[in-house]
Amino acid sequence: MAAVGPRLKGLRTQRNLSLTALAEATGISLSTLSRLESGRRRPTLELLLPLARELRVDIGRLIGAPQTGDPRLHLRPVTRHGMTMLPLTRRAGSLQAYKLIISPKMRSPEPEQASHEGYEWIYVLDGRLRLVLGDNDLIMGPGEAAEFDTRTPHWFGNADEHPVEILSLLGRQGERAHLRARTTPR
Repeated sequence: MAAVGPRLKGLRTQRNLSLTALAEATGISLSTLSRLESGRRRPTLELLLPLARELRVDIGRLIGAPQTGDPRLHLRPVTRHGMTMLPLTRRAGSLQAYKLIISPKMRSPEPEQASHEGYEWIYVLDGRLRLVLGDNDLIMGPGEAAEFDTRTPHWFGNADEHPVEILSLLGRQGERAHLRARTTPR
């Protein structure tokens, strides 16, 4: 905690903020900020939260918390009806990413289409995917992608007797993929 003062001063000066400007922006008195920076005032959560917010840093950076160093996601796969879903994101509400491994059991001559709110992007990694989207019945192979409004009745599964692996991104209604393509070769 003794190093909070120098870190605070360093972050403030990097952003070209005066003590007065930081005091006005956070509602913390000028004398309290001065004592925090010099180490004569013990930092409390009530002081650190508005400072971290105003300086646009994680509170861990302000107090010098060690980084975890392990960026891996440890999410559990779920298997239902011949489909294994491996979540690649853990945050609820926003864009959700999954790797799906679909067993040949999902192959259906008469697929039952469903619809729901949202938008979906599908990218085939391996195998052949059958995508029924409204009146369209498509077969997709590795490297092919599709995007669609999930309010359109849809179904997807195996196109043949082999497993298929896909990446699926599910977003809220109105979200669309924004692809950037290079127009001139380098």
